[in-house]
Amino acid sequence: MQRIGIGYDIHKLTLGRDLIIGGVKITHEKGLLGHSDADVLIHAIIDAMLGALALADIGTLFPDTDMKYKDADSTILLKHVFEKITKMGWQIVNLDSNIIAQKPKMMPYIPKMKEVLCQILNLEIDRLSIKAKTKENLDAVGQELAIEANAVVLLEKV
Repeated sequence: MQRIGIGYDIHKLTLGRDLIIGGVKITHEKGLLGHSDADVLIHAIIDAMLGALALADIGTLFPDTDMKYKDADSTILLKHVFEKITKMGWQIVNLDSNIIAQKPKMMPYIPKMKEVLCQILNLEIDRLSIKAKTKENLDAVGQELAIEANAVVLLEKV
């Protein structure tokens, strides 16, 4: 049996925060505003995995009203969700994702993101795709006010 899930996240860019995407610190004058570290890519991946199994979304599982998730490292949240789906008898077949940001350029960071995520998800590198896109200066992302990400995951019962 196989199940497909999609995930999406967006966070506003702000001064005074580190920019963390895909578990990697990115050099930029702004970071993403959020209750946790606001890692849009990992949040989209978590929602895709949860969605594939018709489980609660990231906000339900790790609510922004709970102070134990304040400034939480999203890689830890991802590990928790991955352990949950593994214990349920599921494995990732493949994962496809997009980071949508006008700036900074993501391409130099993607190899490290893939390394981090493959390690957490026990996934071979050829089963993970991370692409970088811009919004051609359109909307909030294009105006450098926010960064968004989306992900699609295929899970298989083992």
